[in-house]
Amino acid sequence: MISDGVVEDEEKWLSAGIAGLQQNAFHMHRALDSNNLKDALKYSAQMLSELCTSRLSPHKYYELYMRAFDELRKLEIFFKEETSRGCSIVELYELVQHAGNILPRLYLLCTAGSVYIKSKEAPAKDVLKDLVEMCRGIQHPLRGLFLRSYLSQVSRDKLPDIGSEYEGDADTVTDAVEFVLQNFTEMNKLWVRMQHQGPAREKDKRGKERGELRDLVGKNLHVLSQIEGVDLEMYKEIVLPRVLEQIVNCKDELAQYCLMDCIIQVFPDEYHLQTLETLLNACPQLQASVDVKTVLSRLMERLSNYAASGPEVLPEFFQVEAFAKLNSAIGKVVEAQENMPIAGVVTLYASLLTFTLQVHPDRLDYVDQILLTNPLSMIALAIVDNHILFASTVLGMICVKLQFAVAGACVRKLSGGEKLDDSKATKQIVALLSAPLEKYKDIDTALKLSNYPRIMECLSDRTHREMANVIVQNIMKNKTCISTAEKVDALFELIKGLIRDLDGDTHDEMLDEDFIEEQNSVARLIQMLHSDDPEKMLKVFVMLMFNLDTVESLLIYPPMIDYALVRRLERQDESVSGDEVPTTPKKIFQLVTQTIEALASIPVPELALGLYLQCAEAANDRDLEPVAYEFFTQAYILYEEEIKDSKTQYSAKLLKKPDQCRAVYACSHLFWLDDHDNIKDGERVLLCLKRALRIANAVQQMANATRGSSGSALLFIEILNKYLYFYEKGVSQITVESIHDLTKLIRNEMQGDASPSDPAADSFLASTLRYIQFQKDKGGAVGDKYMLITD
Repeated sequence: MISDGVVEDEEKWLSAGIAGLQQNAFHMHRALDSNNLKDALKYSAQMLSELCTSRLSPHKYYELYMRAFDELRKLEIFFKEETSRGCSIVELYELVQHAGNILPRLYLLCTAGSVYIKSKEAPAKDVLKDLVEMCRGIQHPLRGLFLRSYLSQVSRDKLPDIGSEYEGDADTVTDAVEFVLQNFTEMNKLWVRMQHQGPAREKDKRGKERGELRDLVGKNLHVLSQIEGVDLEMYKEIVLPRVLEQIVNCKDELAQYCLMDCIIQVFPDEYHLQTLETLLNACPQLQASVDVKTVLSRLMERLSNYAASGPEVLPEFFQVEAFAKLNSAIGKVVEAQENMPIAGVVTLYASLLTFTLQVHPDRLDYVDQILLTNPLSMIALAIVDNHILFASTVLGMICVKLQFAVAGACVRKLSGGEKLDDSKATKQIVALLSAPLEKYKDIDTALKLSNYPRIMECLSDRTHREMANVIVQNIMKNKTCISTAEKVDALFELIKGLIRDLDGDTHDEMLDEDFIEEQNSVARLIQMLHSDDPEKMLKVFVMLMFNLDTVESLLIYPPMIDYALVRRLERQDESVSGDEVPTTPKKIFQLVTQTIEALASIPVPELALGLYLQCAEAANDRDLEPVAYEFFTQAYILYEEEIKDSKTQYSAKLLKKPDQCRAVYACSHLFWLDDHDNIKDGERVLLCLKRALRIANAVQQMANATRGSSGSALLFIEILNKYLYFYEKGVSQITVESIHDLTKLIRNEMQGDASPSDPAADSFLASTLRYIQFQKDKGGAVGDKYMLITD
């Protein structure tokens, strides 16, 4: 850490440097205005002397440098004007070298050299060679880096490139490349040297400062990528080998990582593809501490994007065998860096998987190979923990002896007996396993990958659950249908993290709402299991029951039974009835019975009761009278023996009058069913509604007797809605007059002096009146009926 005192001192030194620079710049400007070349050089040299300081950090030095750079641009313009007035550029080039201090001398030399090249009085390559060699005079890392950065800046538009005005018989693009490469090499040496200057205790500080200077060195590679004459052949034969040689030989972690990354970012995709082997061979030669995984991941990301740019580029990938080379390179890197964390290994193979899915979407064998190619690695998974080290050693010896492919390194690394549980590894393993799902948008493809579940087994419970959620969401998003029992079994093996109990510690950390959402996900997933073949459908349901046999989540059973009864049975041929009904529905009902009995034993009798009644209705719709009878019987037995809540007793015996009222008017629906002509008894409907009105009136009288004020009119409004429902259905016993009388009663109850304020009743009545008006405005036969109802 830099102390406050050092920061304050730096600010003072910077301010002093800027003040000295500005003062000399002022005198330089006066000399320029009077065309006094001698004084201009004198004051410019004094101005540039401020850059000789060693007290500033790179960040502060950059501020000082940029002020000097602006002044040098003005001096360059003056030099051009001098040559136009007859001053010899050769003499000027020699004159600036008379400056006493070497750093100002070289800045002035670069400035004059820029004008010299532009004058074309000498070949550009000669001037450039002279400048790059002269700059060797500055060996101070910081000052040398900025000097060479200035040289690169003033010369980049004057290189003898193809089509450039400086291209000629004597100047070729090779000279331009040689100049940039030499400047790059010297800058990298200076940059690396910074790490070894100063006390050891400030090593981290120097590393941070060097990180701030990475762009200065990397700009040389950017200049190389912009040279038109650097075609694929020159890049392959000259540029890349020279750059990689410098990177490998510098043996500096920061330089190697930054420059490898820079190569990947600045040069064209097709160049990377055609020189893939050369680039990849350099990776294992880097220092063990270099973050090679990020470098390779970015390379594969660029190649993946290139492959996605159009089908016309894919043959290039096949031609160079990109997958095999990347696969092999990753294996070599993993083997070379034995201490690479699991997250790093997974990152590499996740990137390779993304690349493979983009370039070879039809090669599932490649995908499976990435997950686990080497079958020997599975031995390690089967070894008990105290023999893991021995197993790994044996596996390593066998692999070396037989020269097995290293594409199975991902799982071999995961097979060390530990579960993936750190945040970085979790993120990367989810990315690895999600890639096939995102690409194929079909869980069937993932189920065909034999090694997919083996990778899942390497996950911690928490990560397994997260990945299972991804799988479920993918199925729901793409509306994938699971049609066979085998696929159901394989699928539930993958998502077992959502339907099995976790380790105690992990379960305690889990929020209730997370658990509920997960169970809802499984419940929604059940609706995606479907087969049009009744026998296959039965097998699917049996397999579903088997996989959910140990589940005690009350959120899963209702949709599972709904799946069996409503979604599947209703799709069978409705013309089949009676004795012709196939055995499949009966078998499904038998399985459902077992499920409901398990629910009743938990115990959750209310839920079991509802499911028994649902099953009874479904059996009745299929004309399976004995089955329906049995379900109703079980429902009544469960009701009598297990359910104690007063709200669920027989309607006439309910303890609370409002509950009696609601139960009685609900019974009116038993006597009028639209689809059954034999169940249309208007008299019984009216009888239920009138009885409900009497109970509601008794509730009001009781409220007056006990509290001195009438109760809420909410029950009357609920009954009014039942009147409207049956009136709309055509029940002749429900007349307009009865609706008028009930509406008038409600208004009197709500407007009476003793009536309490009830926002719920007010809102309900307003909504009811809006519905009446809506039907009137809608028109048609129903609208005509509602037109008879007036306020």
